Amino acid sequence: MNLKALYKLRYGLYVVSSRKGDKLNGQIANTVFQITSEPPTIAVSINKNNLTHEFIKGSKVLAVSVISQDAPLSFIGHFGFKSGRDIDKMGSINYKAGETQAPVVTDNALAYLEARVIQEVDVGTHTIFIGELVGADVIKEGEPMTYAYYHQVKRGTTPKTAPSYVEEKNEAVPKMAKYKCTVCGWVYDPELGDPDGGIKPGTPFEEIPDDWVCPICGAAKSDFERME
Repeated sequence: MNLKALYKLRYGLYVVSSRKGDKLNGQIANTVFQITSEPPTIAVSINKNNLTHEFIKGSKVLAVSVISQDAPLSFIGHFGFKSGRDIDKMGSINYKAGETQAPVVTDNALAYLEARVIQEVDVGTHTIFIGELVGADVIKEGEPMTYAYYHQVKRGTTPKTAPSYVEEKNEAVPKMAKYKCTVCGWVYDPELGDPDGGIKPGTPFEEIPDDWVCPICGAAKSDFERME
Protein backbone atom coordinates (compact mmCIF):
# COMPACT_ATOMS: atom_id res chain seq x y z
CA MET A 1 0.00 0.00 0.00
CA ASN A 2 1.50 3.33 -1.07
CA LEU A 3 0.42 5.87 1.54
CA LYS A 4 1.79 8.69 -0.59
CA ALA A 5 -1.54 8.52 -2.40
CA LEU A 6 -2.85 10.43 0.62
CA TYR A 7 -0.73 13.39 -0.49
CA LYS A 8 -3.18 13.88 -3.38
CA LEU A 9 -5.90 14.91 -0.91
CA ARG A 10 -6.16 18.67 -0.52
CA TYR A 11 -5.49 20.29 2.85
CA GLY A 12 -5.04 23.77 4.21
CA LEU A 13 -2.80 24.86 7.08
CA TYR A 14 -4.27 26.44 10.19
CA VAL A 15 -3.56 27.46 13.77
CA VAL A 16 -6.14 25.84 16.06
CA SER A 17 -6.25 27.42 19.51
CA SER A 18 -8.18 27.04 22.74
CA ARG A 19 -8.09 27.87 26.44
CA LYS A 20 -8.17 26.17 29.83
CA GLY A 21 -9.16 28.72 32.45
CA ASP A 22 -6.71 31.57 31.96
CA LYS A 23 -4.20 29.37 30.12
CA LEU A 24 -3.99 29.63 26.32
CA ASN A 25 -2.48 27.37 23.68
CA GLY A 26 -2.50 26.67 19.97
CA GLN A 27 -1.10 24.29 17.38
CA ILE A 28 -0.78 23.73 13.66
CA ALA A 29 -3.49 21.58 12.06
CA ASN A 30 -4.26 20.65 8.48
CA THR A 31 -7.58 18.87 8.96
CA VAL A 32 -10.24 21.56 9.26
CA PHE A 33 -13.36 21.52 7.11
CA GLN A 34 -16.90 22.86 6.90
CA ILE A 35 -19.72 20.39 7.55
CA THR A 36 -22.92 22.43 7.22
CA SER A 37 -23.87 25.99 6.30
CA GLU A 38 -27.09 26.32 8.36
CA PRO A 39 -26.25 26.32 11.13
CA PRO A 40 -22.59 26.85 10.14
CA THR A 41 -20.50 24.04 11.59
CA ILE A 42 -16.87 22.95 11.18
CA ALA A 43 -14.82 19.89 12.13
CA VAL A 44 -11.25 19.85 13.44
CA SER A 45 -9.06 16.76 13.95
CA ILE A 46 -6.61 16.97 16.88
CA ASN A 47 -4.15 14.39 18.23
CA LYS A 48 -5.04 13.19 21.72
CA ASN A 49 -1.45 13.67 22.94
CA ASN A 50 -1.45 17.38 22.15
CA LEU A 51 -2.04 20.01 24.84
CA THR A 52 -4.55 21.76 22.58
CA HIS A 53 -6.65 18.59 22.61
CA GLU A 54 -6.79 18.77 26.41
CA PHE A 55 -7.81 22.44 26.29
CA ILE A 56 -10.56 21.93 23.69
CA LYS A 57 -11.94 18.88 25.45
CA GLY A 58 -12.12 20.75 28.74
CA SER A 59 -13.40 24.16 27.59
CA LYS A 60 -15.49 23.03 24.58
CA VAL A 61 -14.31 26.07 22.60
CA LEU A 62 -11.81 26.55 19.80
CA ALA A 63 -10.63 29.05 17.23
CA VAL A 64 -9.14 28.42 13.78
CA SER A 65 -6.85 30.94 12.05
CA VAL A 66 -6.30 30.49 8.30
CA ILE A 67 -2.56 30.90 7.68
CA SER A 68 -1.32 33.16 4.89
CA GLN A 69 0.80 31.65 2.12
CA ASP A 70 3.66 34.03 2.93
CA ALA A 71 3.87 33.01 6.61
CA PRO A 72 7.49 32.25 7.55
CA LEU A 73 8.55 28.72 8.45
CA SER A 74 9.51 29.92 11.92
CA PHE A 75 5.87 30.83 12.59
CA ILE A 76 4.66 27.39 11.52
CA GLY A 77 7.45 25.75 13.52
CA HIS A 78 6.48 27.77 16.60
CA PHE A 79 2.99 26.27 16.62
CA GLY A 80 3.81 22.92 15.00
CA PHE A 81 7.05 21.70 16.56
CA LYS A 82 7.03 23.20 20.03
CA SER A 83 4.82 22.15 22.93
CA GLY A 84 2.72 24.47 25.05
CA ARG A 85 3.83 22.31 27.98
CA ASP A 86 7.32 23.80 27.56
CA ILE A 87 6.70 27.36 26.33
CA ASP A 88 4.01 30.03 26.30
CA LYS A 89 3.09 29.93 22.61
CA MET A 90 0.97 33.08 22.83
CA GLY A 91 3.63 35.09 24.64
CA SER A 92 5.26 36.45 21.49
CA ILE A 93 2.24 36.23 19.15
CA ASN A 94 -0.47 38.77 18.33
CA TYR A 95 -3.92 37.44 19.18
CA LYS A 96 -7.28 38.63 20.44
CA ALA A 97 -9.88 37.12 22.75
CA GLY A 98 -12.84 35.77 20.82
CA GLU A 99 -16.50 35.54 21.77
CA THR A 100 -15.72 32.44 23.86
CA GLN A 101 -12.45 33.92 25.17
CA ALA A 102 -10.54 31.44 23.04
CA PRO A 103 -7.38 33.10 21.66
CA VAL A 104 -7.71 34.06 17.99
CA VAL A 105 -4.24 34.24 16.40
CA THR A 106 -4.04 37.25 14.05
CA ASP A 107 -0.35 37.08 13.08
CA ASN A 108 0.11 35.72 9.52
CA ALA A 109 -3.64 35.00 9.34
CA LEU A 110 -6.12 35.79 6.57
CA ALA A 111 -9.30 34.89 8.44
CA TYR A 112 -10.55 33.17 11.55
CA LEU A 113 -13.40 30.96 12.71
CA GLU A 114 -14.51 30.50 16.31
CA ALA A 115 -16.74 27.67 17.50
CA ARG A 116 -18.34 25.95 20.47
CA VAL A 117 -17.95 22.17 20.42
CA ILE A 118 -21.29 20.38 20.02
CA GLN A 119 -20.03 16.87 19.31
CA GLU A 120 -16.87 14.75 19.57
CA VAL A 121 -15.93 11.74 17.46
CA ASP A 122 -13.25 9.37 18.78
CA VAL A 123 -11.09 8.13 15.89
CA GLY A 124 -8.34 6.34 17.81
CA THR A 125 -5.25 8.54 17.97
CA HIS A 126 -7.30 11.67 17.26
CA THR A 127 -10.57 13.29 18.21
CA ILE A 128 -12.70 15.07 15.64
CA PHE A 129 -14.26 18.08 17.33
CA ILE A 130 -17.43 19.33 15.62
CA GLY A 131 -18.26 22.93 16.46
CA GLU A 132 -20.98 25.44 15.70
CA LEU A 133 -19.61 28.83 14.66
CA VAL A 134 -20.07 31.73 17.04
CA GLY A 135 -17.71 34.11 15.26
CA ALA A 136 -15.84 34.55 11.99
CA ASP A 137 -14.17 37.34 10.03
CA VAL A 138 -11.70 38.13 7.25
CA ILE A 139 -8.54 39.75 8.59
CA LYS A 140 -6.89 40.56 5.27
CA GLU A 141 -6.91 39.48 1.65
CA GLY A 142 -4.33 37.04 0.31
CA GLU A 143 -3.66 33.44 -0.63
CA PRO A 144 -4.12 30.83 2.10
CA MET A 145 -1.32 28.40 2.84
CA THR A 146 -2.03 24.91 1.55
CA TYR A 147 -0.42 21.75 2.85
CA ALA A 148 1.00 21.11 -0.63
CA TYR A 149 2.53 24.61 -0.85
CA TYR A 150 4.03 24.17 2.62
CA HIS A 151 5.79 20.97 1.53
CA GLN A 152 6.67 21.77 -2.09
CA VAL A 153 7.57 25.47 -1.87
CA LYS A 154 8.29 26.10 1.79
CA ARG A 155 9.82 22.60 2.07
CA GLY A 156 8.28 22.10 5.49
CA THR A 157 7.99 18.87 7.46
CA THR A 158 5.07 17.18 9.20
CA PRO A 159 4.85 16.58 12.98
CA LYS A 160 4.46 12.88 13.80
CA THR A 161 1.24 13.69 15.68
CA ALA A 162 -0.43 15.12 12.56
CA PRO A 163 -3.25 13.10 10.94
CA SER A 164 -1.44 13.17 7.59
CA TYR A 165 2.02 12.11 8.81
CA VAL A 166 3.74 9.55 6.57
CA GLU A 167 7.31 8.43 7.27
CA GLU A 168 9.70 9.43 4.51
CA LYS A 169 12.62 7.33 3.30
CA ASN A 170 15.87 8.60 1.75
CA GLU A 171 15.62 7.82 -1.95
CA ALA A 172 18.69 9.32 -3.61
CA VAL A 173 22.20 10.62 -3.01
CA PRO A 174 22.36 14.36 -3.85
CA LYS A 175 25.15 16.12 -5.74
CA MET A 176 25.82 18.23 -2.68
CA ALA A 177 25.12 16.53 0.63
CA LYS A 178 21.80 17.32 2.25
CA TYR A 179 21.53 17.59 6.01
CA LYS A 180 18.52 16.62 8.11
CA CYS A 181 17.43 18.22 11.37
CA THR A 182 17.38 15.49 14.02
CA VAL A 183 14.73 17.40 15.99
CA CYS A 184 11.96 18.05 13.44
CA GLY A 185 13.14 16.27 10.27
CA TRP A 186 13.50 19.37 8.05
CA VAL A 187 16.06 18.85 5.29
CA TYR A 188 18.61 21.48 4.27
CA ASP A 189 19.15 21.24 0.51
CA PRO A 190 22.28 23.16 -0.56
CA GLU A 191 20.84 23.74 -4.03
CA LEU A 192 17.90 25.62 -2.51
CA GLY A 193 19.55 27.14 0.54
CA ASP A 194 17.46 28.93 3.15
CA PRO A 195 16.61 32.36 1.69
CA ASP A 196 14.42 33.30 4.67
CA GLY A 197 17.42 32.63 6.92
CA GLY A 198 19.87 34.54 4.72
CA ILE A 199 21.47 31.44 3.17
CA LYS A 200 21.75 31.72 -0.61
CA PRO A 201 21.00 28.77 -2.93
CA GLY A 202 24.17 26.80 -3.70
CA THR A 203 25.61 27.19 -0.20
CA PRO A 204 27.10 23.91 1.14
CA PHE A 205 26.00 23.06 4.64
CA GLU A 206 29.60 23.30 5.87
CA GLU A 207 29.71 26.99 4.89
CA ILE A 208 26.61 28.00 6.81
CA PRO A 209 27.41 30.23 9.83
CA ASP A 210 27.52 28.35 13.14
CA ASP A 211 24.77 30.54 14.63
CA TRP A 212 22.26 29.54 11.91
CA VAL A 213 19.26 27.58 13.18
CA CYS A 214 16.63 25.31 11.69
CA PRO A 215 13.90 27.49 10.13
CA ILE A 216 11.21 25.10 11.35
CA CYS A 217 12.03 24.30 14.98
CA GLY A 218 14.99 26.56 15.82
CA ALA A 219 17.40 23.67 16.43
CA ALA A 220 21.11 24.49 16.24
CA LYS A 221 23.29 23.68 13.22
CA SER A 222 24.97 21.00 15.35
CA ASP A 223 21.63 19.17 15.54
CA PHE A 224 21.76 18.38 11.81
CA GLU A 225 23.12 15.13 10.40
CA ARG A 226 24.36 14.34 6.93
CA MET A 227 22.01 12.32 4.75
CA GLU A 228 23.78 9.43 3.04
